[in-house]
Parts: sequence; structure tokens; C-alpha cells
Amino acid sequence: MHANPAAAQLIPANAENRYEVTRADLPLSCPMPGMYLWNSHPKVYLPIVDDGGTSKCPYCGANYVLKD
Repeated sequence: MHANPAAAQLIPANAENRYEVTRADLPLSCPMPGMYLWNSHPKVYLPIVDDGGTSKCPYCGANYVLKD
């Protein structure tokens, strides 16, 4: 059985508690582009810059840290 190469590049949504992001990821949303969406919550935008470089998703509790 061959794995789907496109699926191998997806990030599991809501599976990790902490994600490091860069300014290239802005505007930041949870789930992020490239995450599995089938088991996720509605998209929410997080004001990570206004929050001082860290944001927490109100749906799943994932912590995002802006890494420059």
C-alpha cells in the first residue's frame, strides 16, 4: 500500500499543544493552512502580534508562539 504523498505533508490539527510560527504565517489562524481539517473546529484568526508574540486558540487550546 502506498501512502498519499500530499497527506504526508499535512500537520495534524489540534494534536499538538504548542506551535512555533513566523511572520510568514501571518495572519495567523487556527487551524493553520496545511492542517487536517476533517477533525477540526471552525477557523479563528489569532492576534499573535497584538498579544505580545503568543496566542492561545479559544477552541482547542493550542498555543502559538511567534518566532522571529
